Amino acid sequence: MKKKNGLIGLALLVILVFLTAPVQPSLSAGEGESNGIGASALSGQFHLDHQVKIYVPSTVNGSTPIPKEVHDQYVDQALEKFSGWFGGATAVDGQGAWVDDSQKLIKENVTIVYAFAEKLDKTAINQVVDYAEAMKKELSQSAISLEVDGRMYFIE
Repeated sequence: MKKKNGLIGLALLVILVFLTAPVQPSLSAGEGESNGIGASALSGQFHLDHQVKIYVPSTVNGSTPIPKEVHDQYVDQALEKFSGWFGGATAVDGQGAWVDDSQKLIKENVTIVYAFAEKLDKTAINQVVDYAEAMKKELSQSAISLEVDGRMYFIE
């Protein structure tokens, strides 16, 4: 009888612990855990995990301006390609700078074309790199900056 009462008591304790435990909405594997949004209103919403950016330069050799219409043509081309590959794209104007071999600050206007992607596979990355290599050659650049998921690459 003591053993039976002990089991009933244990069962009641387990039920009590279960009933008083805080309820947390379930998240799919890894969703919201690392970015701090957890059980926010975004839980369960469709999202894109990857971001790809290409930096369209406005100068050659650091100081020779590329004609505005040529620059704009490359921005439009990048928007079209990224939209085709990833479903949409955005262009943002900015200013970049670096120090050249003679320790002179070189500044130039740049347009960053970026897209978010649900998945990035080898094929998608290779087409973006191929495009960056073509842009590098066509615009006589020493490198084109390409950013993938927060990591900067210089396509030389």
